[in-house]
Amino acid sequence: MSAAAPLPAVDVVVNNHDYGRYLAAALDSALAQTHPRTRVIAVDDGSTDDSREILRAFAGRVELVFQENGGQAAALNAGLARCRGELVMFLDADDVLHPEAAARAATALAADPGAVKVHLRMEVIDAAGRPTGELKPPPHQPLPSGDLRAAELAYPFDIPWLPTSAYTFRRAALAPILPIPEAERIGADWHLVHLSTLLGRVAAVPEVSCAYRVHGANNYEPAAAEVDLDRVRAAVSFGHRTSIDLLALAAELHLPHPARILSVADLARRMISLRLAPDRHPLPDDTRRGLLRDSVGAVRRRAHASAAMRAAFLGWFAAMAVAPRPIARRLATWFLFPERNALASRLSGRMGHQ
Repeated sequence: MSAAAPLPAVDVVVNNHDYGRYLAAALDSALAQTHPRTRVIAVDDGSTDDSREILRAFAGRVELVFQENGGQAAALNAGLARCRGELVMFLDADDVLHPEAAARAATALAADPGAVKVHLRMEVIDAAGRPTGELKPPPHQPLPSGDLRAAELAYPFDIPWLPTSAYTFRRAALAPILPIPEAERIGADWHLVHLSTLLGRVAAVPEVSCAYRVHGANNYEPAAAEVDLDRVRAAVSFGHRTSIDLLALAAELHLPHPARILSVADLARRMISLRLAPDRHPLPDDTRRGLLRDSVGAVRRRAHASAAMRAAFLGWFAAMAVAPRPIARRLATWFLFPERNALASRLSGRMGHQ
């Protein structure tokens, strides 16, 4: 692309369900983009709050789509069907973009025609929109970039992928994985983020360019450093479904891949769920012994980590498998919230798990 060529057009798809209290901020941030070739589409997925009144105030500036409640995948598919630009950003209605986000994403993808997506570093804000000081990923972790297909097929859930609002995709490149299966009422971003990695390179923008809001009602992110087993079980289910889809897509694309996907983070969540609430664990074939055995294989795949780090994670799995439940809960907190412990934070960052 020549220096004078315009940056590719960007469609921002804002998906919303009952986030009326945050929706105007998300739309205002999408409309405030410095990239002149930015268009905004808002999909309301059967909201029951004041969202539709708020959206109607944006008519003429935002393309509005109103549909019955069908879930996150249905909302994203509806937005994609109305996209015309080369690039598409997905903005959750409780998040916000910085003004330079679309321009930075378009610049990064224009510079690398082989990249299918770019991710932007995020800051975390609270329910009122105040920065918490936390970044995603943390400052000591670089954003993953390049050809990550082998890593995605070996340990996808240990790669520090980001929430939906951090990503811009090359729309045409997504064709092999669209439409998003609409059975995925929540967690559709797992399908997009993980499967798209098999379609080409990943670009990264290191500057903080968007904000992820933590407000207590997030589907995936807890507001406090407490073990929430419903969220753990949801992540286990998302990971199981995504692993099946990844291996199927790899076979379709004739990519070399292992027989099984083994990620430290996924196995740890499964161990936590199995130990702390075995009667509600979503994968009935899991056993402590089997998860402990698989953890050895998962840690072996992380060849870049030091022997001490790998030993620490194996020690965690061994302790988690046999510890009394109160101690197992403390071990679960240590793993899920490494920022509360300096050693755990260093290990988590260097192993790269989410």
